[in-house]
Amino acid sequence: MLFDYEALTTRELRSLSALNDSKQHDHDAREELYPRVLASARRVVVVSRCVRGIDDRGLHVTNLAALRAALIRVAEPGALCLIDGFAVPEFEHEQRPIIDGDATSAAIAAASIIAKVTRDRYMRRADERHPGWQFATHVGYSTPEHRAAIARSGISPLHRRSFQSAAYEQLAL
Repeated sequence: MLFDYEALTTRELRSLSALNDSKQHDHDAREELYPRVLASARRVVVVSRCVRGIDDRGLHVTNLAALRAALIRVAEPGALCLIDGFAVPEFEHEQRPIIDGDATSAAIAAASIIAKVTRDRYMRRADERHPGWQFATHVGYSTPEHRAAIARSGISPLHRRSFQSAAYEQLAL
């Protein structure tokens, strides 16, 4: 996500004043912020990865590779890339990893909103294609209902086989 803060109007800045870590907002607040972020950003990129790739490479490595791919598409020469938590390896732009960045940086919080809303929308569509796991309800979080669905139905094609979960322990994977 790329912002040009100097080009934002006072009205646009005010519309983003509620930005915070996406986990601190409920579904409706995130959905309300989503179009504001899109309207204010100069460039937004969402990168997703498939479950098979995550299982093959590992979640952390896959996340960093996806973050790198997104940053390559949004970063401009001379940009300082603010990153939530970890430095991105083999990245040609200046970067600053910020622990709890989504709670302290508006740009990282905005990216967090875009990512969470995008994922929640994907999970609602996945619920239609894979009934029985209640993806629309838990949107991928390990809730008691999610674990019960796995115990009842096994894992879906969307579940990571490399994920270590108590719900998986009883299944022969």
